[in-house]
Amino acid sequence: MCKRRRLAVLQKGASKGAEKRLPGGFTLVELLVVIAIIALLMAILMPALRRVKMQAEEIACRSNLKQVGLIIYLYLDDSDFTMAHCFQYDFRPSGPDRSNSKCNRYYWRHSDGTYYKYHENNSYWGTAYIDYVKNPKVFGCPGMRNVAETMAQDLLYSVDAKEIIQAAFGLNGWLDREKVSLIRNQSEVILTHDHVEPRIENGVRDMLFNSGPGTINLTHYRQGAGRDKWYRGIFRHNIRSGDEFRTGGRLNVLWLDNHVGSINETTGDDIPKRYYDPLGKN
Repeated sequence: MCKRRRLAVLQKGASKGAEKRLPGGFTLVELLVVIAIIALLMAILMPALRRVKMQAEEIACRSNLKQVGLIIYLYLDDSDFTMAHCFQYDFRPSGPDRSNSKCNRYYWRHSDGTYYKYHENNSYWGTAYIDYVKNPKVFGCPGMRNVAETMAQDLLYSVDAKEIIQAAFGLNGWLDREKVSLIRNQSEVILTHDHVEPRIENGVRDMLFNSGPGTINLTHYRQGAGRDKWYRGIFRHNIRSGDEFRTGGRLNVLWLDNHVGSINETTGDDIPKRYYDPLGKN
């Protein structure tokens, strides 16, 4: 056998042997190791991604609150710096005064006694300022979405979830028809905040402060109360706890001087009544 042919045979045999020694694929142990590594990475990354998402939602809410403040001040400038009249309890207005109010979101009375919807897809109280609003979405908050879907499902306000999403801020009803130019320390007076309650009025029932030692704020959102399902919709930003009635989070606040701040989750002991009722009329 010539030298060239002998070399070709040897190479062919070596290649066949090498092919036999090549692995056929990953072993079960190798696959399990890879899966474990991926699961570990996901466990590390998911909380970080959730925090980033919450931060983005909070930034959007704060931006919308700032725009709402500008809208209200445009209204005030044209209204002798007197807040709009948003009556408190009646969802179906009647009489000469209430029939002209623009603050009720859902039902308005016809002259024949029937009701109709007015300014659909706008804020619960924002209809008072509708002439100054280019985009009603400024009354919404991305962090409100899950809460709104639950509220709509439970028919709390008997409306579509999309409408509640665009009613994410709770107006301080105790400023109703108040002349804001008479209010001092406006940086310590709440104008609105992203509380799940669309209008803040009923004393300690809806407010963030409580009525004294041993009492508690947000009484109908607390455990065992009528609206306890939606408690986590109040302090829904920067959430640090998965407990049903403790988030460790905060809500965003638009103060009367038009700056945006925040209030950490509280039982109300550190929230004075003057934040809501600066003139002491209620």
